[in-house]
Amino acid sequence: MSVGQFTHTLILYVHQDCTVTEVPPTLDPPTEAEMAELADQFGLTLTDEDLEAHRELIQSRLGAFEYLEGLSVPPKSHEHRTRDPGYRPSADEDPLNAIVTNCRVEGEEDGLLSDHTVGIKDNIAVRGVEMTCGSRVLDGYIPAEDAFVVTQVLDAGGTITAKTNMDEMAVSGSGEVTASGPIVNPHSEDHLAGGSSGGSAVAVVTGQVDVAIGTDQAGSLRVPAAWCGCVGLKPTHGLVSYRGTVPLGHSFDHVGPMTTTVDDNARVLEAIVGRDPQDPRQKPGRSEDYLDALTDDPSGLTIGVVEDGFGSEHADPAVDQAVRDAVDDLVDLGAEKREISIEEHNDGVVICMAVQLEETIEMWESDGVGYFTGGQYDAQFADVFGALRRARPDLFAPTVKHMMLLGGYLRKKFHGRHRRKAQNLRKSLTEAYDDVLEECDLLAMPTTPMTAFEREPEQDRTQLVNRAQGKAGRGRNTMPFDMTGHPAMSVPVDTVDGLPVGLMLVGSHFDERAIFRAASALERNDATLDVETGA
Repeated sequence: MSVGQFTHTLILYVHQDCTVTEVPPTLDPPTEAEMAELADQFGLTLTDEDLEAHRELIQSRLGAFEYLEGLSVPPKSHEHRTRDPGYRPSADEDPLNAIVTNCRVEGEEDGLLSDHTVGIKDNIAVRGVEMTCGSRVLDGYIPAEDAFVVTQVLDAGGTITAKTNMDEMAVSGSGEVTASGPIVNPHSEDHLAGGSSGGSAVAVVTGQVDVAIGTDQAGSLRVPAAWCGCVGLKPTHGLVSYRGTVPLGHSFDHVGPMTTTVDDNARVLEAIVGRDPQDPRQKPGRSEDYLDALTDDPSGLTIGVVEDGFGSEHADPAVDQAVRDAVDDLVDLGAEKREISIEEHNDGVVICMAVQLEETIEMWESDGVGYFTGGQYDAQFADVFGALRRARPDLFAPTVKHMMLLGGYLRKKFHGRHRRKAQNLRKSLTEAYDDVLEECDLLAMPTTPMTAFEREPEQDRTQLVNRAQGKAGRGRNTMPFDMTGHPAMSVPVDTVDGLPVGLMLVGSHFDERAIFRAASALERNDATLDVETGA
């Protein structure tokens, strides 16, 4: 059987009940050539006699794994829900390229989201609906299980009507590197939406869905929220289960709500939070009544204005000023303001890059599920992604290829040295923010130092990769908090030359309520951007 035949068999034997039939594995002993390759991989000097002895030992131990193959994982029961797998919309129907699939999965009749249509980013599994991760490599993949966050949405009464577009494999953030072309900014067709959750942002701003779910590993939720003018929350790491969402790294994967209003953001967060013992990212925390935190009065809140988040070489002074004005609006409403400096903030970008590059490569090399963590592994996705990344590697976008090559080079040449150092520096970065948050309720800075990038169709590969993955400018304020796990929200507060500006509010771990207090006070006192009018 060819690789292509194997891939077809593995992916598309998905029946109406979403059970999957797989090609049974074979446990043949290694060949002499494979033994020699393994020895070389570990730097072992072995004679032919040694290799043959070890080959026979390996063969004698394969019986245990053949027995394991015969064991059955208990099937998961599925509640009946109306599911229409949908279709890919035309350019006329979706002119901004926000949607991968229009579908319909109906939730419960009553609940927090019973009157809401919901867009789900296309790296989050919806049972029976195609999931591409914005890549041609995964065309045709149909998950057999709902992600935890999808189950929460449906249990809360939401109706899923779209899988939203995204930068390929969630490894770039301009919104221009998708399988179907750029995601266009709803405020200007000459500008980009940002990413990688750009489709979710555009869909809520244009009213294609009422609310949406995005993911965030370096700012992928907050950047498009800022550029498109919606509300985007990256919750505390582990507050919302990531199970069933395609990971990049267990230590920095986040999933959260994207909405047009702060009220809806609190509503969605309250719906999707829940204890999931099958997600190794979850840690002891507290689940709150977030809707109860909404207020028009921020009195008693102390806002720390992080000066290190302003005035960078990439910053637009008008963006900086718009954010400072928004903080002053909070002060006028009763909050207290303090100007502070956190020197470690400037190190967050390089710490994040070093951790993410190698963790993402490790994740992909393990076929998209990782190793050595508790919880449930998505065996179906691992089998399919593993087969497809080997069968169709040339279909990956330049951004994905570059990440593979750079991360692979760092691992092979330096054996994880930079990731280890960056991982150890995460503690001091976290403590630096925590120290300030003992004195302040929230930190404030621009979500991004600039407004949305212009579309530039005529770019060569180098220009495209540099712009889509250039972190020092676009992500300098968002990336640190993926490393520390603090909750962070982008709130639209103004426009510069007709393009939205986002204020980022950062709270203590599991204190999303403080963020909602400040953000709702701005919104209820007309100090935020009206998404529909852009004013």
